[in-house]
Amino acid sequence: MPQPAPRLGERILTAISRDPLTAPNRTRNDAHIAAGTWALTVAIALFAEDGNTPDALGWLLLVGSVLALVWRRSRPGLVLLAVLACSVPYHAVDHPHAAAIPALVIAQYTFAATVRPLYTSFIGAGAIAVSVAVMFTVGTHEGLDALRSSGWLLAVLVLGTDVRIYRRYIASVVGRAEHAERTREEEAARRVAEERLRIARDLHDLLAHSITLIGVRTSVASHVLLTDPERLDRTAIAQALDDIAETCRTARGELRTTLAVLRTDAPDRDGPLPDLAALPDLVRPAAAGLTLDLKAAPVPPAVGAAAYRIVQESLTNAVRHAGPDAHIDVAVVREGAALVVTVRDDGRGPVEPGNGYGIIGMRERARSVGGTLTTGARAPRGFQVTALLPVQQPEAMA
Repeated sequence: MPQPAPRLGERILTAISRDPLTAPNRTRNDAHIAAGTWALTVAIALFAEDGNTPDALGWLLLVGSVLALVWRRSRPGLVLLAVLACSVPYHAVDHPHAAAIPALVIAQYTFAATVRPLYTSFIGAGAIAVSVAVMFTVGTHEGLDALRSSGWLLAVLVLGTDVRIYRRYIASVVGRAEHAERTREEEAARRVAEERLRIARDLHDLLAHSITLIGVRTSVASHVLLTDPERLDRTAIAQALDDIAETCRTARGELRTTLAVLRTDAPDRDGPLPDLAALPDLVRPAAAGLTLDLKAAPVPPAVGAAAYRIVQESLTNAVRHAGPDAHIDVAVVREGAALVVTVRDDGRGPVEPGNGYGIIGMRERARSVGGTLTTGARAPRGFQVTALLPVQQPEAMA
């Protein structure tokens, strides 16, 4: 749908509010203004009340004063000096004095609208004083007329100064609005990046843990089938398949919850957070030789979710790298104003440093609630993950 054309008043306010030094096509527009000023100057000079018409020198001075207006916005100070340089000798001889007024008025207005008010007061008052002094040298009557008309020149200077102040005010308002808009855009971009990072962490923790458990149970079933086909342990195979099915159901539910944040019509974009109460269900199918020490008072949801995801990723790494005979200890204990999460195993640990995002994600989980996370090998063998999560969350994080 086409936008309606702005009305005349809106176009005038836009032209007044625009900075003259940055206005588009200003030289072309000033050339048109100079042409209109020249037409007005010629009409005043030809139809003056005293019947006098300028001579060749007078016309040349009028042309110079009007021609300088073409560059009035790019060089306002030089243009005002050029107009004064042409107007002073023009008034010194007996020519129609009103013919030189339009160019002087436009030059003074432009100067007042583009430079500091202090300069305007000095230069403008000096120009008026020079003009009045020159006219008094011509005659007392002419000097008094110039003194009376100086009020109009002062009004022009005041108008130009007011327009400059108004333009600077509009520029400051627009600048603040643009700054606020950029701030909102940056905040929106930051929130999008944080949301993407959170989703990436959730998907990594969920899928890596579930896929690892499914791989372990599948290996168990395959081992039972291949070790002694004649003495098939149907109970072990059924248990492994049941564990795989349960892991798939759990992963499907958590995946559905995680992906719900991508739906625009989701009522709660953060979704339900996992908490410490779900740790027994997370730990039970992870490995046979595993102990859980859970002694934690109620903690904020963000801390509980961070602890759950750290334990989940630590178990994934332990099951993947520690070996089938490793023993895994999980401890989540409230100690004063902090929740201490420890996951250790006595297995062989990773053969070589990994290049995945597991430990990076756990560090981000801990930092998201103001905590720290340390990892490292144990002596003589094994691996340990320790997270210290403050329970009293800063106001900004809460």
